[in-house]
Order: sequence, then structure tokens, then C-alpha cells
Amino acid sequence: MTYVVDEKCIKCKHMDCVEVCPVDCFYEGENMLVIHPDECIDCGVCEPECPVDAILSDTEDGAEKWAEINRKFAEVWPNISEKKTPPADAEKWQNVEGKFEKYFSDKPGE
Repeated sequence: MTYVVDEKCIKCKHMDCVEVCPVDCFYEGENMLVIHPDECIDCGVCEPECPVDAILSDTEDGAEKWAEINRKFAEVWPNISEKKTPPADAEKWQNVEGKFEKYFSDKPGE
């Protein structure tokens, strides 16, 4: 079991999860984060830290797609180990549906 980040993170990217991760398994894209499944130790401390509930166990229904996306982009995006400032308009995107199809960027973070 591991944890994955889903589309709720897109354009929100609060990064509270990064601050508590003991193994630095988060990777930063332009507008979302992902978890490297081979580095995650399944401790679960990140899940309750996410204010938009974008982190879930890979055993939950619908998580398969996100497990693949997290693995793919954790291989190419830069590792992030410190919380940065979230986007200024993050709250505006919190409850938007269908963000992956409309807004996902495969570009790496800074």
C-alpha cells in the first residue's frame, strides 16, 4: 500500500503534506504534487494534512489511475522537501470538478 495524490491537488497545491513527510517522497509539477510510490513508507501522516483531501490510499476505489500518474511523474518531476507558498488563487480551485482533463500540466515544478 502507498498513498497517492489525485486531481483535487491541481491548481491548489497547498503543500502542507510536504512539511510532514518523513521520507521526502513528494515531487512537484507545475500545478500539482505527486507521491513516489516506491519511496512512500505508508505512514499516512500526509493524508490528514491536505486541506482539500487530495491524498488517498492506493487501495481506495478509483486510485489505480492516480497511482499510475503519481509513479509516472515522480520519475521526471523534481523532489520537494520544503513547503512553498501555495498559488494565490488556490481556494478558488478547491471544489472544481474535472480538473485533470482541463487543467493538468505535465511540466515540472520550479
